[in-house]
Amino acid sequence: MSLTSDPPVDKAAESGGAEREDYSALKVVPVRHPWRWAAVAVTAVLVAQFANGLITNPGWEWDVFADFFTTRTILKAVWITIQLTCYGTALGFALGIVLAFMRLSRSPFLKSVAFTYIWAFRSIPLIVQLLFWFNLTYLYKRLDFGIPFGPGFFSFDTAGLVGAMSAAVLGLALHQAAYAAEIVRGGVLAVDGGQLEAAAALGIPRLRQLRRIVLPQAMRSILPNAANEVISLFKGTSIVSVMAIGELFYQVQVIYGRNGRVVPLLMVATVWYIILTTVLSIAQYYVERRFSRGATR
Repeated sequence: MSLTSDPPVDKAAESGGAEREDYSALKVVPVRHPWRWAAVAVTAVLVAQFANGLITNPGWEWDVFADFFTTRTILKAVWITIQLTCYGTALGFALGIVLAFMRLSRSPFLKSVAFTYIWAFRSIPLIVQLLFWFNLTYLYKRLDFGIPFGPGFFSFDTAGLVGAMSAAVLGLALHQAAYAAEIVRGGVLAVDGGQLEAAAALGIPRLRQLRRIVLPQAMRSILPNAANEVISLFKGTSIVSVMAIGELFYQVQVIYGRNGRVVPLLMVATVWYIILTTVLSIAQYYVERRFSRGATR
C-alpha cells in the first residue's frame, strides 16, 4: 500500500504513452507562404516591364547616351564634381570634429557657440548659403588681417580671393560641418564612459584617451552616418550649377540646352551619379569592416 496520496502509476499506460509520442512516422510539411510568392510574382512583372521599357522605348535614345557618356566635356565635369565632394568632405569634417568637441566641452561659451553654428547652418538652405558666399564681395570688398579691432597688417581683395569654385567649396564645407559635428558627437557619446574612467585611473593622458580609446570605438557609430552624408554631399554638388560652375549637372544642362536631347543627357548624369555612389558605397563597406574588427553583433 502506498503511503502517499498519489494514485498508483499504471506501467502499461506509461509505456503506451511513450509509444504514442513517437513522431518519426509523421510527415513534415513546410510552411507555405502564398502571399510572399504573389508579391514576388507582381514585383518580377513590374521589373520586367520597366526593363523592357528601358530597352525598347526609343525615347531614351541610347545611341545619344553612348555618344555623350564619355566625352571630354562630361569627364571634365565628373572630375570637378569629385573635387567638390572631396574638398567639401575634408574641410567639413575637419571643422565638424572641432565643433563636436566644442559641444562636448564643459565651457558654456564654447558649447553655445557650437550650438548656434549648428543651428544656423542646418536651418539655412544650402542654395542660399552658396549664393551668399558667391556674393561675398558685395558685403566685404577687402579682408584685413591684424590686431582685432585695431590696425591690419595685410589684406586681401575678396573679388580675387573668393571665386565661384572657392565659394562653392566654402559653402559646401560649412554646410557639411554642421551635420558632421552632430555625427561625431553622437559617436563619441556612444562610447561607454566607464572606459574613460578606467583610462583616467591608469593615468593615461586625455589626448591619448581620445586617440587610442574613444575615436577607434566611436568610428563604428560615426562611419555609417558619415558615409551617408558624403554620398548626400556628392549628389548635392549639383546645386552649385546655380553658380555656373562646370560640374556634371551643369554641363549636362548646357549640352541639352543646345541640342534639345533632354532625356538621354539626363541619363548620362544619372548613370555617372550611380557609378560614383556605388564606388563610395564599396569604400564604405571596407572601411566599416576595418573598424568593426573585434566587435560582436
